[in-house]
Amino acid sequence: MSLPSLLGVFAHPDDEALLAGGVLAQHAAAGAATNVVTATWSPTSHRAPELADALAALGAGEPRMLGYADARIPESALGRARLCDAPIDEVVELLVGHIRSVRPQAVVTHDAYGQLTGHPDHVRTHQATVLAFHSAGLEHLHPDAGAPWQPAALYAATHPVSGVGELGPLLERVGKKILSVPDEHTTTTVDVSEWLEQKWATISAHRSEAAKERPLPGILSRLPAAKRESIISTEHFTLLATRPAPDHRATATEHARVGQPV
Repeated sequence: MSLPSLLGVFAHPDDEALLAGGVLAQHAAAGAATNVVTATWSPTSHRAPELADALAALGAGEPRMLGYADARIPESALGRARLCDAPIDEVVELLVGHIRSVRPQAVVTHDAYGQLTGHPDHVRTHQATVLAFHSAGLEHLHPDAGAPWQPAALYAATHPVSGVGELGPLLERVGKKILSVPDEHTTTTVDVSEWLEQKWATISAHRSEAAKERPLPGILSRLPAAKRESIISTEHFTLLATRPAPDHRATATEHARVGQPV
C-alpha cells in the first residue's frame, strides 16, 4: 500500500495526537514521510520534550515548533507574541518554509471552527495553513522560504455532527462548547483502530495535559479503556483544496487521499 507523504500543522502540542494521531501513525507505518509543525509553545518549555516523545511514538520525525505563545497562556513562550496576535504574513512565511522543506503531498490542519471548542489558536492555525498551502508553490511569494513546492491536497481534521458521540457530553461537563460540521462536509473518515496503540501512546506522552482535569488528554485518561478506544478510533477530515502536483499529470485527489491508497 502506498500512502502520500503527510504534513500535519496544528496549534498546540497534543493536537496532532488527538486529531490525526491514527492517520499519522498509519502513514508512517506504510513508509510515507510524516512530519508535524506545532504553532505554539516554546522549544524550551516543558511541553517540547513531551511533543518529541509523542512524535516518536507516531514515527513523525522531530518537533517543528514555531514558538508562538498560546492565546490563553502567554508565558508559554516568553518574549514571543501570542499566535493570535502575530502578523498573519509572518506565520504564513514560517509555514511555507516548513512545507518547502519537507515537501509533503498532503497537508492536514484544523477546521475553520478551530475544532469542537473553537480555540483561537486553532482558528489562527487554520487560517495561516490555508494561505501557506496556496503560497508554497508560487515562486514569487516568500522567496526566502526555499524553493517552491505545491502539495497536492489540503485537509481539515474535523468533527461531523454524527461523529461527536460520547465526546460531546464529556467536553460539556468541563464547560467546553461543541462546534461540529454538517455530516456532508466530511469527505474522508478513517477507522484507525489498527493504530490505537500508537495513538494512545502519543496522547499519553503529553503528560502535563493528561494530569489535568479539563484538557482532553486528561479526560480520556480517566475513562475506561473500552470507552476511550471507541472515542478515538475514528478520525474525520474535510478535503479543503486540491492543486496539481508539480511532478504528476493525474488529478491531485488521485495522489493525496488521507488514509487511503494513492
